[in-house]
Parts: sequence; structure tokens; C-alpha cells
Amino acid sequence: MDVCDECDFAYDLDRATTAGAAIVEGAATVAGLVGAEGTDVRARRHEQVWSPVEYACHVRDVLLVQRERVLAARRRERPSFDPMGRDERVGHDGYAAQDPQDVARHVVDAAQMFANVLARLGPDDWERTVVYNYPTAQERSLRWVAVHTVHEVQHHLLDIRRQLDGAT
Repeated sequence: MDVCDECDFAYDLDRATTAGAAIVEGAATVAGLVGAEGTDVRARRHEQVWSPVEYACHVRDVLLVQRERVLAARRRERPSFDPMGRDERVGHDGYAAQDPQDVARHVVDAAQMFANVLARLGPDDWERTVVYNYPTAQERSLRWVAVHTVHEVQHHLLDIRRQLDGAT
């Protein structure tokens, strides 16, 4: 079992079947933080660290990309995925300029869409494999993809909270 050194998330693949609910819950918290009135969520507290709304946009895009990856794995044997271009998307999609209320809604919608796809996986589907090419090419099960996506949401929720609390 892998553990994230920064946020202490433990990759427990036995939790894959509950990933959808955890993702929806985490996304609702992200949405509540970036959609709250009276807080500047567009400003970066530190120049090299994304702002809260930039992190929320990233979470939204991760959820949408992961959804497409799971759907592709159901259509094809062992598909291989290019990295999503996480750093490039910040500028290419203008994350910082996006309306926080819209982003909050998008995050919730993307989480529900991804959870819907996960809910339709049968016992054999969870073991289907994909090739994940970031940071290095590795074969991963859909079980891992689901748990990894929970980690993405929880880790970036921590990043958002740190920014809102003024921590580095």
C-alpha cells in the first residue's frame, strides 16, 4: 500500500468500490470553500503556488479526465493515456480568471459524473487495466484509478485549505 508523504493518504485498493461517494463528498467540500462569498479565492498567496480557484479547476479537470479514462478502459483493452498537462491547463484554460461560483458548480457536477461511471463498474471491470504515463509508464487497474482519484481530491482539498489559511 502506497502512502502520500504530504497528505498521508493511504492507497487501499479495497476501498475502490466506495471511491465515488468519497469523491462526491470531497468535491462538495472543495465547492463550498471556493464558492464561499467574501473570500478572494483567485489570488495566489505565494507566487509559485496555485490559488484556491486554480486548485479547484484542477480538481474539476482531473475528475473529467479520469471519467474519460475509465470509459475508455471499458471500450478498449489496456488503453494508454497521455498525461493531462496539468501545469499547462492553468494558463491555457485561464483557471485564475474563472468565476468561483461556476467552478464550484463544475466541481460538484464532475464528481457526480465520475461517481456515476464508477457505480456502473462490475466486479470484472475493476480489474481492467490501463497504462498510466505519469510520472512513468505503469499498468494500473481501474481499482487503482478510482482510489488515486480520491487521493487527488483529498490532496488538493488540503492545498486549498492551506491557501485559505495562509500557510505555505
